Amino acid sequence: MFTGIIEAVGTLRKLERKGDDIRLTVASGKLDLNDVRLGDSIATNGVCLTVVQQLADGYVADVSAETVSLTGFAHYKVGTKVNLEKAVTPTTRLGGHMVSGHVDGIAMVEQRLVRGQAIEFWLAAPAELGRYIAHKGSITIDGVSLTVNEVDGSRFRLTIVPHTAGETTLIDLQVGDMVNIEVDLIARYLERLMNYDGKDSKSGGVTMEMLARAGFVR
Repeated sequence: MFTGIIEAVGTLRKLERKGDDIRLTVASGKLDLNDVRLGDSIATNGVCLTVVQQLADGYVADVSAETVSLTGFAHYKVGTKVNLEKAVTPTTRLGGHMVSGHVDGIAMVEQRLVRGQAIEFWLAAPAELGRYIAHKGSITIDGVSLTVNEVDGSRFRLTIVPHTAGETTLIDLQVGDMVNIEVDLIARYLERLMNYDGKDSKSGGVTMEMLARAGFVR
């Protein structure tokens, strides 16, 4: 589990094709690796990856064929900058939102505007993910926890403040670029609970009335 608060920007040093999978070597920049062990998870541009080899200044991880097909790893190359975050611990501050590191798909940057000191982006997500994107809800872009400021179908607007831009790869995004997106985890679970029609649905189902009483819907 992650928070979407980026700790460092790394660089892809090596990518090795192993059939449909990829083994990658990441130079981790200023990320503190002193408490990282084999088998630990590091979100790499929003993708939860397992450390399979430790290096003095980075780590090696494997990316499965399924992950490659759903993320930007399909077109990453040596030298690509990536946002890095280590998995949370029981004492970690949850400064962003709950991020699983399981990317749902890829969105495209449609528009980039400068608004004062901030950067504003319009992005287009796959149509099937539009129902999970809510005004003032949370979304993860290349591992960065962000607030959705406007929604138009499966299109949405983000505002990147100077600190976030300077500490992540988002400052370099241009029109036409593709980014990894992970929709809000709670939205996915609510949909599953509401639509589940298995044999035990009568004993454990969630109704719109129940959600309204809890304040999730009006």
